[in-house]
Amino acid sequence: MASKALAVVLCLVTTAALAQGDLKTAPVHLSLQIVSDKPGERCVCSDRSGPAQLVAMPLHRTFHDDFDEHPLLNGRWVPHHAGAGSLPEWFYAGGEGSVLGRKTKYNGEQQIYEDPGYEGRGMVPLGLDPFKVRDGVLSIVVSRIPSDLKEVLFSNEYVSGVLTTQKSFSQKYGYFEIRAKIPLGTGVWPAFWLVANDGGWPPEIDAMEGRGQRPGDVAMTTHWRIPATGFVESCGFDFSVSNAWADFHDYGVLWEQDRLVYFIDRKPVSDIKVPAGFEDPM
Repeated sequence: MASKALAVVLCLVTTAALAQGDLKTAPVHLSLQIVSDKPGERCVCSDRSGPAQLVAMPLHRTFHDDFDEHPLLNGRWVPHHAGAGSLPEWFYAGGEGSVLGRKTKYNGEQQIYEDPGYEGRGMVPLGLDPFKVRDGVLSIVVSRIPSDLKEVLFSNEYVSGVLTTQKSFSQKYGYFEIRAKIPLGTGVWPAFWLVANDGGWPPEIDAMEGRGQRPGDVAMTTHWRIPATGFVESCGFDFSVSNAWADFHDYGVLWEQDRLVYFIDRKPVSDIKVPAGFEDPM
């Protein structure tokens, strides 16, 4: 990853009026337009220019962060994955086992997720901080690891960052949104994911994944496990967003009991019937 800037809004269904938020202030109330047709077992693109019947989905805000301060100061975020375990926070601060919560090993990443208090294999905090906040914009900035710290940081090549709410907030159903610029660069893979709060996988909802080597390419994908076979299935699309690296856009997903609807700038772009295994808060 190179860098990304973001604001996060989560909403639940209620009977509220619509409002439109800007970069600085998340709307307390929001109304989304969704296609009234029942979703199918496979994901399909929404024809935003077609005559499909739309219905309003009124929402009220349950969680948001405009990133006016460092994200680790407000208690909403932690800079690592907690997984399925319920381990004490000191476990993730350093030591051989801590690396399991500091990178997503299955993706072949060359980065390790950092925060100023992380010790790696050492005994003192390294003070590496990928999180930069300016004027209500959070940037997660990646840098190459200095040669004298590579061994301490498990031979990774880059310092990066992740923020999760697993220990502070989770929700079943609702609208989950990030407002972001998507950085460019080979190997850059910014993402806004939902995963089960109990640490199990799948299910996974990828509300936004950027393709750094493909300017403006945004992937939105649902992942689930087929109960009869145990195989993991995925269904999603790549969308082209003009100037996604230069302009802020809203990327979101509405999770209802019977459907998942993906949005770009609060307009529906695809949907799918909720697969099996989406029982837990995310």
